[in-house]
This record gives sequence, structure tokens and C-alpha cells, in this order.
Amino acid sequence: MSAFPQPLTSIATPIVIDNIDTDTIIPSREIRSTGRTGLAEGMFAPWRYIDVDARLPNPDFALNQPEYADAAIIAGGANFGCGSSREHAVWALAEYGVHAIIAESFAPIFHDNCIRNFILPITLPRDVLERLSGERMTIDLEQQSVRAGNIDYSFEIEPEAKQMLLEGLDSIDLTLSQSAAIDEWTAADRKARPWIYLEKTA
Repeated sequence: MSAFPQPLTSIATPIVIDNIDTDTIIPSREIRSTGRTGLAEGMFAPWRYIDVDARLPNPDFALNQPEYADAAIIAGGANFGCGSSREHAVWALAEYGVHAIIAESFAPIFHDNCIRNFILPITLPRDVLERLSGERMTIDLEQQSVRAGNIDYSFEIEPEAKQMLLEGLDSIDLTLSQSAAIDEWTAADRKARPWIYLEKTA
């Protein structure tokens, strides 16, 4: 698994629109396989292309503007990633090269899908978000800060999500990292309730 690039420095592509849903991020017509690859070209297709079939770029959409060509951060609005629970939306963003999304709020399932795919979802107040949109910044996940210019903005993240992102762990890896504590609990429980454990037979 690939951990979050720490620290991450990039310009933030401004897509500060509320209620961006997963069907906008990756329309169903753009999902042509069950795999995680081949989705980046269709990301934001309704907004990114004037003619979707011909892949004719819309010059007014931020992702098509030269200054945001290599951006690894997106600045979104409130309720980012709402709609269906399709994980393909996050897969498309990850394949495109997005490593962090800064938004006023996230749809819960989309938020969790980001963590599982090593995209950092950062929640910041609207006024801060609009100030950062289109700016170059450095995200320090360890310190939980976003630095733009000479100003640091702090953000909150759950400890388990932070560990998963920093160490490149999936949910199973995270559980296995607690194997010593699990073994200790199991040994104590086996003594307290031996009747629920099946003994190995030769």
C-alpha cells in the first residue's frame, strides 16, 4: 500500500462547489470495468469536457487550466462526495494524482473511502477554504497543519485514520498492528472462559 506523501506541497485546484456527488466525480457511463484503473480520464467528465464523447476539454474548468495541471490537492465545497457510495469516485481521484481534498464537509462514506485509498480529507471552515482555494500550500499530516504563505491552519483527524495514511495501512493491517494486545486479551479470556474455546485435537 502507498502511504500519504508526507509532507505534501501543491497548489489547490479550486472546485469550491457544494454537494459535488460521486456521479459527477465519476459518472456511471465512465465505469467500464470493476478494477481501480482506467477511471482518471472520466473523472469530472460532465464538467471537464465540452464534448464528453470526443473528450473536448472545457477551458473554463479548473482541471484543464495550465496552473492546475499537476495539482495534487482539490479545494471543494460542503458535502463533498455525496450521492451513491461508489468507491470508484475515490479510485478515479487517486489515479489522477489527487492526494488530499480540502472541503467544508464530506459525505461520511466518501470520507471513509478516501482514508482507505490514502487520500487525506481535510475539513476546514468556509472562509479558510475560500482563502486557500487556488493557493500553493504544504500539508503536514504528522503535525495536522496546512501552511499557506506564513499562516498555519490546523485540522482534526481521527488517530486511526492518521495512522493508516501515514503508514500505508489498510483496515486489516491496522488490526494486525494490535496483534500483541489481541493475543494478550485472548489468553486472559481463555483462562476466564475456557469452555468457549475448542481444544485442538491431534
